[in-house]
Amino acid sequence: MALDEPKDTDNVFDIEGFKYIVDKEFMKEAESIKVDFSEFGFQFDCGIEFEEGCSACPTSSACG
Repeated sequence: MALDEPKDTDNVFDIEGFKYIVDKEFMKEAESIKVDFSEFGFQFDCGIEFEEGCSACPTSSACG
């Protein structure tokens, strides 16, 4: 997850005042994406399996 400006290749979702920008091709692979916030930070759940401890996530549970 990173700050970015939307491009023509992105879908933009406005949910509860937050804008989520997701690449259209990634969205096809991920199917649905759930973003949750816990005491450990943001956690993502989607149709893509990430390796444990990937560089974008502090724990394996946050990566898929």
